[in-house]
Amino acid sequence: MRGSDRPRIAILISGTGGNMDEIIRSCRSGQLEAETAIVISDNPDAPGVKKARSARIETFVSRYRKERPREENESEIADVIVKRGIDWIVLAGFMRVLSPGFVKMFRGRIVNIHPALLPSFPGAHAIRDALKAGADFTGVTIHIVDELVDHGPIIAQEEVPILPNDTEESLAERIHEAEHRLYPRTLQQLFHDDI
Repeated sequence: MRGSDRPRIAILISGTGGNMDEIIRSCRSGQLEAETAIVISDNPDAPGVKKARSARIETFVSRYRKERPREENESEIADVIVKRGIDWIVLAGFMRVLSPGFVKMFRGRIVNIHPALLPSFPGAHAIRDALKAGADFTGVTIHIVDELVDHGPIIAQEEVPILPNDTEESLAERIHEAEHRLYPRTLQQLFHDDI
């Protein structure tokens, strides 16, 4: 951190920004001693971008183009993060796999949340996969990002039971509740050396 007890964070999103909302709220209430400096999205139509603007948080949208290599698509995001003096990159439903080069540039400073108990059910359809597997429980994992997908040192996990009549939607709702509790609390511990 750059001489402050309130690290500057960039939240990366692709969709509704549910976890982003909780992080912003926690920063403003003092539960999470950090500053949400910017919200970055790869999706100009993401509802979370509108929410961030309504909350008067700076936003940046970087349109990924299929014809460009992943590293080139990420270069705008990396430039913004460096220029804004960001201490931590917080992934909150960012549905892009980060390149090894991006991870190397910000090694140890990228945090992700995943809706399963890793290493079980990695990937974009973790909730559906847990139901299909007939698992008795799943949960939430917060981890430091490394070069592999849904991998890297695990910081915190919380178990969520799968109920007999669960649908993907009902299970997702309970997982999101767990995420919203766990993410701000874990970030506070991580940023202030309590982990």
